[in-house]
Amino acid sequence: MRILITGRQGQVGTCLTEKLSHEASFEVLALTKTELDITDQARVNEVVYDFSPNIIINAAAYTAVDKAEEQVQLAYGINRDGPSYLAKVSQQIGATLLHISTDYVFDGNKLEEYVETDATKPLGIYGQSKLAGELAVAEFCEKHIILRTSWVFGEYGNNFVKTMLRIGAVREQLNIVGDQFGGPTYAGDIADSLIEIAKKIEKDNEIPYGVYHFSGLPQLSWYEFADFIFEQASAQGVITSKPILGKISTEEYPTLAKRPANSRLKVDKLTESFSIEASNWKAAMSDLKKYIG
Repeated sequence: MRILITGRQGQVGTCLTEKLSHEASFEVLALTKTELDITDQARVNEVVYDFSPNIIINAAAYTAVDKAEEQVQLAYGINRDGPSYLAKVSQQIGATLLHISTDYVFDGNKLEEYVETDATKPLGIYGQSKLAGELAVAEFCEKHIILRTSWVFGEYGNNFVKTMLRIGAVREQLNIVGDQFGGPTYAGDIADSLIEIAKKIEKDNEIPYGVYHFSGLPQLSWYEFADFIFEQASAQGVITSKPILGKISTEEYPTLAKRPANSRLKVDKLTESFSIEASNWKAAMSDLKKYIG
């Protein structure tokens, strides 16, 4: 079983590459953006035909939510066109495409958790470009899994946990948005989920293709998430003292792009289809020293 990974240096791509290096049954080709720019269709076709993977995992994405409002063409190139090229060549060679998407395809106005069949209505360019990528994958590749996730963090790349630890080390007080809610999701758990799906594909021809949600429990606000991070960081000696936190509204913290107020994703479909449970994000924060640097 051959697996091609795009976006090797991203949060999920790095975890995938490391974890799959211990899986003897898979032959893995993991490529960085420099090695495979997914917006270059000719290069995508060249790499895929040469390696002839059974599974392609697209971990490449444009994730700068605010910058996307200004870099529209670049965001769509990476989030829509790249997945479209991967989907088309996957269909041509009979490969399965596993594609990572986001909670930002929703507007966040629903009161309950979002399920896969809920209407999409992204608020900004990032979400719109990711939704366009989803639609392209579904249109051009019959054998596809779209995995929507939220609030991704991990030891690699830039994320909320690493930012809080960096700021918390030098600030005695800071304000955090308290009216946006979601499920933090550990990048390593996303990687594990994709690997479990790949193993099922390896063993079973009857795969329930389509859209799935994967995120963490318990769900909470950014304010509550930050509070937990600082509680743990203080207890683990990562910071000398816990900063004083103030809770502010979204309106009090204006950003270029609008964020969904509700990013809570229901993961039952993934659990029922692949026996994959929600991300245990608290367990992933038992050693916060890994997130420093």
